[in-house]
Amino acid sequence: MRILVTGGAGFIGSELVRQLIRETEDHVINLDKLTYAGNLESLAEVVDHPRYYFERVDLCDAVALDRVFRDHQPNAVIHLAAESHVDRSIDAPSAFIQSNVIGTYTLLEAAKTYWSGLSSEAKTAFRLLHVSTDEVYGSLGSTGLFREDTPYQPNSPYSASKAASDHLVRAWHHTYGLPTLITNCSNNYGPYQFPEKLIPLVIHRALTGQSLPVYGKGENIRDWLYVADHVRGLRTVLAKGQPGETYNLGGRNEHTNIEMVRTLCALLDEIVPDSSHRPHEHLITFVTDRPGHDQRYAIDASKIERVLGWKPQESFETGLRSTVRWYLDHHTWTERVMSGAYRGERLGLSN
Repeated sequence: MRILVTGGAGFIGSELVRQLIRETEDHVINLDKLTYAGNLESLAEVVDHPRYYFERVDLCDAVALDRVFRDHQPNAVIHLAAESHVDRSIDAPSAFIQSNVIGTYTLLEAAKTYWSGLSSEAKTAFRLLHVSTDEVYGSLGSTGLFREDTPYQPNSPYSASKAASDHLVRAWHHTYGLPTLITNCSNNYGPYQFPEKLIPLVIHRALTGQSLPVYGKGENIRDWLYVADHVRGLRTVLAKGQPGETYNLGGRNEHTNIEMVRTLCALLDEIVPDSSHRPHEHLITFVTDRPGHDQRYAIDASKIERVLGWKPQESFETGLRSTVRWYLDHHTWTERVMSGAYRGERLGLSN
């Protein structure tokens, strides 16, 4: 099988590429623009593999996309390429509209043209899996879970751009027959995550004795999913999912942000007993909340569990501990990926 992965140099994408090369006989084409969050160091273990190919292409470049489809003749596409940081979307929404909306539209058009020219058998087997987020559903109160039929109510430029891309994918299936699938997942964590996101940012700042900023009172709740489990879920949906369907993937691990930060501090206290910054919890500071900060996200993953047989393998405790250990063992990776314009400063104040 030949699988085209967009955004394969990113956090989730690189985990997908590594898994596919390591655990299958598939040929993997990684299409990535290599923005600040795309890092080929995350793919060092597969870069010389004969079944791995890299195409540095902007998703909005229709001519280049058409060439990639012609040259590599993929049987499936897993679409992960996206701008993904809410704070960054507040400061500069234009990039999110361009990448997430226009980029997805351009990919759908290229895929439709390619798919239309396939044999009947190849057209039936072809799949395009669009990977989205639970943030498209908006914010939950103290109870309830996001289901596949939950109405969309995005509240940030990021989630609005992802909601738009979801609707495009659905429309290209229902209008043109393109065999698409959609997944919406909860917050991912694990190795190789760009350190603008909460967990790697807290680890990096705690180890260097910097303040650990927590938005508002830290009472916003997120559901956490280990990245390797998410990728196993994506592979399950690609293999078994029904075109036109949406599948929600979550970890059933709800924690407030302040709980997450304190848990990370306690793990660092334990694993790095000689740190001069222990107890790391003393580094926590409360800062102005993010504009329009959603209160709670939580996924009902019962559909994919019941219909496709997927469940997370990692517990929150084992996943978080292995994540902390990975960043401790790869601190030079964090330093290198932060050597550019982003140095861990506060984003998303919209001023």
